Amino acid sequence: MPARLRTLVTAVTVALTVLCAAVLVALLPATAAHAASRTVQGGRLDWGIKSSFQSYVTGPIANGSYSLTGGAATVGASTFRFHSATGAYDGDTGAFNASFSGGVHFVGHKTDAGAYQLDLTISRPTVRISGSSGTLYVDVTSKAKDTGAVTTSSQVPFANLSLGGIDMKGGGTAVVLNSLPATLTAQGAKSFAGYYTAGTALDPVSLSADVEAAAATPSGSPSPSASKSAAKKETSGGSIEDGAVDWGVRRTFREYVTGDIAKGEWAVSAGAEDGGALFRFADGSGTLKSGDLSASFKGAVRFTGSNGLDLKLSSVRVAVEDGKGTLYADVVSADFTGKKVPLVTFAAKALKAKDGLAKVTEAPAKLTASGAKAFGGMYQAGTEMDPVSLAVATTDDAELPALPDLGSTPTASATPSPSPDPSTEPVASASGDDDSALSIGLAAGSLLLVAAAFAVYVVRRRRTGPAED
Repeated sequence: MPARLRTLVTAVTVALTVLCAAVLVALLPATAAHAASRTVQGGRLDWGIKSSFQSYVTGPIANGSYSLTGGAATVGASTFRFHSATGAYDGDTGAFNASFSGGVHFVGHKTDAGAYQLDLTISRPTVRISGSSGTLYVDVTSKAKDTGAVTTSSQVPFANLSLGGIDMKGGGTAVVLNSLPATLTAQGAKSFAGYYTAGTALDPVSLSADVEAAAATPSGSPSPSASKSAAKKETSGGSIEDGAVDWGVRRTFREYVTGDIAKGEWAVSAGAEDGGALFRFADGSGTLKSGDLSASFKGAVRFTGSNGLDLKLSSVRVAVEDGKGTLYADVVSADFTGKKVPLVTFAAKALKAKDGLAKVTEAPAKLTASGAKAFGGMYQAGTEMDPVSLAVATTDDAELPALPDLGSTPTASATPSPSPDPSTEPVASASGDDDSALSIGLAAGSLLLVAAAFAVYVVRRRRTGPAED
């Protein structure tokens, strides 16, 4: 090879080596950005458990029912919504672990003594995904149908989840999975009180979970607890600093409003918040003395639909006296209007503050005679309504219980498919670093193509004769 050509080859080789090294260095930050697991905070899991089991429980044989606990809600005709996802997600490996709050309590086959032969509670579903497999864990309390023995188990591996080739790797701000097939495990069958055998198909599982970047705490800054401890101050005269009352009215009423008959909706206003299965009336003010409470709360909820449905509840008040609570509201409807109408009563024994917070959690509530009129005779007095949860703060540092966190509204979904499809990856978006890495990678590819073409040129010239200047 002539000296000048050898010099040219050497120069090009050195240049390509330097450029490729620069490309690799540029790619390192983008890769490192995804290396650590990130926090999952907020989201929902929709699962009907097994719709045929629901029909059996509420049908003429078991003649039973189900109730929701811990802020769980219903979606459509036969799906339960669990909320407030917490966990972690690793975009590099696709590993995902998230727990959701809420539960469902089934009862059926009532005996003459008033007990239920069928008594099953499923709560706190947790989804864990590693590689191409996933498992759904739940807390279970069940009564064996043959012996009646009650067992309580925590985080039972209840169902196997089929990902169907979904690629869990990514760097977006949400994990969204749609209609994952679920089959009952051997442990799940045992916890299911023997109603189904291992391998039985359960209802599919869908979920959406928000993924946050890890938040660094600045060095030297005081911790939140330390700040609150310094700010703690007891109110005087029995007045309360803040408060909230959570009430879903009645599950079947909400389902009627949004169902095929009324085809309606509800809307919150004036400071009320929608928690999915309940409505929060906040900014409580009033007094708490010796277990007796008199408090008012802000917010309104209005239900509208066909067939003349128009019901508004506002200016919610709660009174507790001698361990008995009453929830009042201003009511406006097509057939009834009233101020401070006593809607439901509930038990509120020993309502005393502990660590600055007095609360009642999911107290069973019954409709009053005035409440029956407010609902236009749809329900009789004494009808069980949704439970009432109440919390009032007597110190300025006490935190009220959090509302169910349903996360952001899903904008993309992934469904199991025979082979991976990039368009169905369970991430809502990709970071800007990924785009930069792609551009640099394309540039590196172009450089390699140039190098290959130049090498072919050199070989051909050596075979045919000396290279010209």
